Amino acid sequence: MIDKTEIERIKQVIVEKLSSIHTLKRVQKINQLVDEIAGQEERETESLSSEEQVVTPWVVSGKIDHDKVIEKFGCKRIDESLIDRVERLTSRRAHVFLRRGFFYAHRDLDKILDCYESGKKFYLYTGRGPSSESLHLGHLIPFLFTKYLQEAFKVPVVIQITDDEKKIWKKLEKEETKRLGRENVKDIIACGFDASNTFIFSSYATVGGKFYENVVEIADCITVNKAAPSFSSSFPHKLFPDEKKNIPCLIPCAIDQDPYFRLTRDVAPRLDFIKPALIESKFFPALRGNNGKMSASDANSAIYINDSAADIKKKINSAVTGGRDNLEDQKKYGANLKEDIPFQYLSFFLEDDAELEHIKKEYGEGRMTTGDVKKRLVQVVTEIVERHRMARAAVTDEMVDAFMTPRPLFE
Repeated sequence: MIDKTEIERIKQVIVEKLSSIHTLKRVQKINQLVDEIAGQEERETESLSSEEQVVTPWVVSGKIDHDKVIEKFGCKRIDESLIDRVERLTSRRAHVFLRRGFFYAHRDLDKILDCYESGKKFYLYTGRGPSSESLHLGHLIPFLFTKYLQEAFKVPVVIQITDDEKKIWKKLEKEETKRLGRENVKDIIACGFDASNTFIFSSYATVGGKFYENVVEIADCITVNKAAPSFSSSFPHKLFPDEKKNIPCLIPCAIDQDPYFRLTRDVAPRLDFIKPALIESKFFPALRGNNGKMSASDANSAIYINDSAADIKKKINSAVTGGRDNLEDQKKYGANLKEDIPFQYLSFFLEDDAELEHIKKEYGEGRMTTGDVKKRLVQVVTEIVERHRMARAAVTDEMVDAFMTPRPLFE
C-alpha cells in the first residue's frame, strides 16, 4: 500500500520524469490521475515489504529476493530470447550486465525492439540525484549500461541531474546541490558518452530556470502538492523537432525505481504520451553484505571513484565473504558464492567469462581461498577506478557546458 507521503513524493518525481520525456501542460491533471492510480494500487497491490525485505524508491533493505520483486511489481523477466534479439539487432555481443542477468527485468523492451527493427528511432533516459562529491561503483552501473545501449543502437541519451530533489528530500543547500551536480556530470561524461548524441540537464537550470528554483524553495517549506502545479510551464529544450515530440523512450534503472515509472506509464496514455519502456537491474550489493544495496549515505558500504588504491584494498579486504572460517573447512566445503561479496563484484566487473567461470568453480569447490579472490578483485576494481579517474581528469568545464547545452539530437 502506498501511503500519502509516498504519493506526494511520486507526484513530484513524475513531474520531473515526464518533463524530461515530454512537454508538460497539465500538472494538476497529472496529480489528479496519480491520486486515482494510487488509490487503485492501494486496493489491488500489497506493499512489497517485510522483516526480510523492503523495496521502495526510497528504501532498500533486508535480504533481497529479486524474483519476488519481479512478482510483486508485475514487470517481466528478460529471457534468453530477448537477449538473443538484442544481439541480432545490434550485431554485437550483449553487455556483460545483460548476459549475466544483472539487468534482468523490463517493461515493453520488446516494443522498443519492434520500433528499432522497423527503422524508427527511440531515445534513452536516465538520471542521477547528486548527493555526494563522487559516484560509487553502484552509481556507475546504469551509466555504463546506458552508454553501451547508446553505442549499440546509435540513439540519443538524455540524462537528468535532479539537484532540486536533493534540496527537497536531503535538505542540502541549493548551491551545494548544483555544485555536486556539475561534479557528478564530470563522472558521467567520463563513462564515454557520445558528445554529439547526449544531453545532460540539471532540473534547476533547465526545468523553468530561476522560476523553478523559487518553486523548490517554496516546496521546501510547504507540502509538495501545493508547489507541483507551478511545474506546468513547458520544458524548455530543443532536443526533438516538432514532428518527433512523442517518440519512444527506454529507461535503464534499478528495479526499486519501478513504482515511479509504473505510475508514470499509467498516466502517460491519458495524456496522449507513449508509455516509457524500462530495462531494470538488480541491486549492486554493499560491501557489508547482501542486505540492501550500496549506498552513498554509508561511505563504508561503498567503493568510490575517488578512493585511493589503498582505500580500495582496505575496503575489499573488509568485505563480507562466503569463505569458511578456516582453511581446512574452505578446502572441504568451498565458499558460499551467494553470500560472497568479492565474488559478486567480480561477476559485475570481470570481463573475461572464462576466468570468471574458473574462479567460480575453484572457489566454490574449495581450491581457491578468499584471499585469492579478494586479491583479484582489488586488481580489477583498481584498474576500473584508475581508468575512470584518468578519463574524468580530461573533462573540462567547457565539455560540461557543451553536454548541458540544449541542441537537436534528432535531425
